[in-house]
Amino acid sequence: MKLNISFPATGCQKLIEVDDERKLRTFYEKRMATEVAADSLGEEWKGYVVRISGGNDKQGFPMKQGVLTHGRVRLLLSKGHSCYRPRRTGERKRKSVRGCIVDANLSVLNLVIVKKGERDIPGLTDTTVPRRLGPKRASRIRKLFNLSKEDDVRQYVVRKPLNKEGKKPRTKAPKIQRLVTPRVLQHKRRRIALKKQRTQKNKEEAAEYAKLLAKRMKKRHRIFVPLSFDTWLNFLQKEVDWFKNIIVLNT
Repeated sequence: MKLNISFPATGCQKLIEVDDERKLRTFYEKRMATEVAADSLGEEWKGYVVRISGGNDKQGFPMKQGVLTHGRVRLLLSKGHSCYRPRRTGERKRKSVRGCIVDANLSVLNLVIVKKGERDIPGLTDTTVPRRLGPKRASRIRKLFNLSKEDDVRQYVVRKPLNKEGKKPRTKAPKIQRLVTPRVLQHKRRRIALKKQRTQKNKEEAAEYAKLLAKRMKKRHRIFVPLSFDTWLNFLQKEVDWFKNIIVLNT
C-alpha cells in the first residue's frame, strides 16, 4: 500500500510505499478523520501522530466520509457532496464510492501529520515550500500579521514578483476582499437610508388606504342601513293602511 503523507506546516508531501503489512495494521479498521500514532512505520516516525484524511481503492474509487462500510456503495450525489463534481446546474448522478473504514484493499491512503515527532523526515519536515500566493481576505491578512482594526491592511499585502528578461521587474498584488473603506461605508449608509425611505413610504400609503377605506365603508353604511324587526312591521302596517284607503276610495 502507498501512503501519501502531507505536512501542512511546511507545505510538503511525500509518497512512500510500504510492503510490510504488519506496519499497516495500526491503520486497519480505523475511520477517516481518526488520529493514529505512526510509530509502527519505522524508527524515524517515532512520536509522529497522523490523521487519516482519505484514500483510494485498487480500482480508483475514493473513500467518502460518513459511509460506514469497508466496501463500495452506489450513492446518488449532487452539488456539494464530496467525490462528485456536477457538470450541469442541478445535475445528480449515482456514483460508486468506497466506505470510510480502512482495510487492506486500498492502494493509496492519505495521511496528514498532526503532531511532529523527534526526528525529521527527509523531504517532508526538513524543507519548507513557500506559498505561491498570500492571503486575499482582509481579516486573514490581519490574522497573519497580527494587526489591529486601526492598522492599514493595504500596506501588508503579499505581493507576487513578476520578473521577465529585458523588462523592468515589477510586482503584482491581489485585490483585497472585504476591505472596509469610506466608500463601502457610504454605500452601506445609502442602502440603510433607502430602506428607511421605503418603509416610511409603505406606512404612509397604508395609512392613506386605511383612511380611504374607512370613508368608503362609512358612506356605504349610511346608504344601506339595516332595518330592525319593529321598523319593518311599522313599514308593512303603513303599506296595508294605504292599500285599504285606496280600496275604500274606489268603492
